[in-house]
Amino acid sequence: MFASSTQLKYWTFSGETELKQLRIEANQNFIKAHGRNVPEEERASYFLTYEEERLLLRQYEIILKEFCNKFQPPFPKCILGTSLAFFRRFWVNNSPMDYHPKDIMLTVVYLACKVEEFYVPIGQFVSNLKGNREKFADTILTFELLLMCKLRYHLTVHNPFRAMEGLLIDIKTRFKELENPERLRKNAEEYIDRCLLSDIVLIFSPSQIALSGILYSAGKEMINMDRYVTEVLMTGLEDVQRCIYQLKRIKHMLKRDKELNRELVGQIQKKLERCRNQENNPDSEVYKAKMAELLDDDEDLRSHKRARRNEEARRLDKELLE
Repeated sequence: MFASSTQLKYWTFSGETELKQLRIEANQNFIKAHGRNVPEEERASYFLTYEEERLLLRQYEIILKEFCNKFQPPFPKCILGTSLAFFRRFWVNNSPMDYHPKDIMLTVVYLACKVEEFYVPIGQFVSNLKGNREKFADTILTFELLLMCKLRYHLTVHNPFRAMEGLLIDIKTRFKELENPERLRKNAEEYIDRCLLSDIVLIFSPSQIALSGILYSAGKEMINMDRYVTEVLMTGLEDVQRCIYQLKRIKHMLKRDKELNRELVGQIQKKLERCRNQENNPDSEVYKAKMAELLDDDEDLRSHKRARRNEEARRLDKELLE
């Protein structure tokens, strides 16, 4: 149930202002931690600004959606919804200067497949990618645990697509005056897709997003759904007024959605390569040295445990002989 979910308790926010504050804080925390050797007056040109981070992440959300739509075997809609939910949650408290969006993008999709019980072996998953597939697989498996940790292991996502299915069933059952409710599906799904690429999924409940999609689709089909909302779906003036207010907020947020400036994003990409945290860059020497050190530590620990086991075995053998 969404009402008792971690999604509502930890990952549903009051509005865009709260989200902006958290993201600016993540941006400033990174600059504070990694900008000791960068003069104050040069930091704005060296590090990504909050606005640049938002543009960059918008680009990767679009790429994520395209990747899911082209994936073979075809994904169910819930994979896209869960992937984008994970992606947006991750960047509430983390900066793309710390973790590259490309690495997180692939990892959220792979994790979403597991969470939604759509099993895809890692080899088959990376076969949908062009380039060094072995490297992609290593990156995904390396960042998977970190991703779950940053999500606080809150992995259940209540998708607007499921809520939409529930509404369609309800319309077929209790609003029989509408012939062929399935004709609402296509435009409603497209509307929800647009919502998933915005902060709407971090502010509103899945049922509110789904209802907004159904009503948008009804408008496209010239269907009046007022009686369904006010007499069938809800009872009580207060509930109806609250619902209408939230639906207006969703509609307003979508209207403010701007087209992405890809040329500007290309410039931000170059800037990111200069200021990103090399300790989290699988291609950097710093990262490789850190991994090698961790492997050495693991080997030392295993050697220490073997020595202890051998010593214990010798002690037991000695006691038996005595």
